[in-house]
Amino acid sequence: MNATNNDFKSKTKRNTIQLAIWTWSWVLSMALAAFGPKFLWDQNKGLTLAAILLNLAMGFMMIRANMKFLNGLDELQRKIQIDAMAISLGVGIVGGLAYSLLDTTNLIPWDAEISLLVVIISVTYMVSLLVNQKRYL
Repeated sequence: MNATNNDFKSKTKRNTIQLAIWTWSWVLSMALAAFGPKFLWDQNKGLTLAAILLNLAMGFMMIRANMKFLNGLDELQRKIQIDAMAISLGVGIVGGLAYSLLDTTNLIPWDAEISLLVVIISVTYMVSLLVNQKRYL
């Protein structure tokens, strides 16, 4: 029983590390695609397209690592994660569309930027995760 528990912990740790590596790779490739055209390669379209394609590839690998991470969790941890993701998705869609409507109907004096939505989704996910951890553990 103890060997099985150690194997599970080892697998979970390995999956978590892989997810962190792919997440940071995606974040760095996003920064490269966002800032490279201005600061590194003087708006070269070919290099910009390559950076965006790299970002897409890193994003795909991050999604795969996230799926592997989730599939490697026990049932309770998977439920906690999926509940937090569901709340974040709902807040992102409902809040994001409302935010877009505020912009398109000129009820806010600024343009709706995706960065604010990403922050809201991220904070919602983290808070939901903490609340669910406290509730179930």
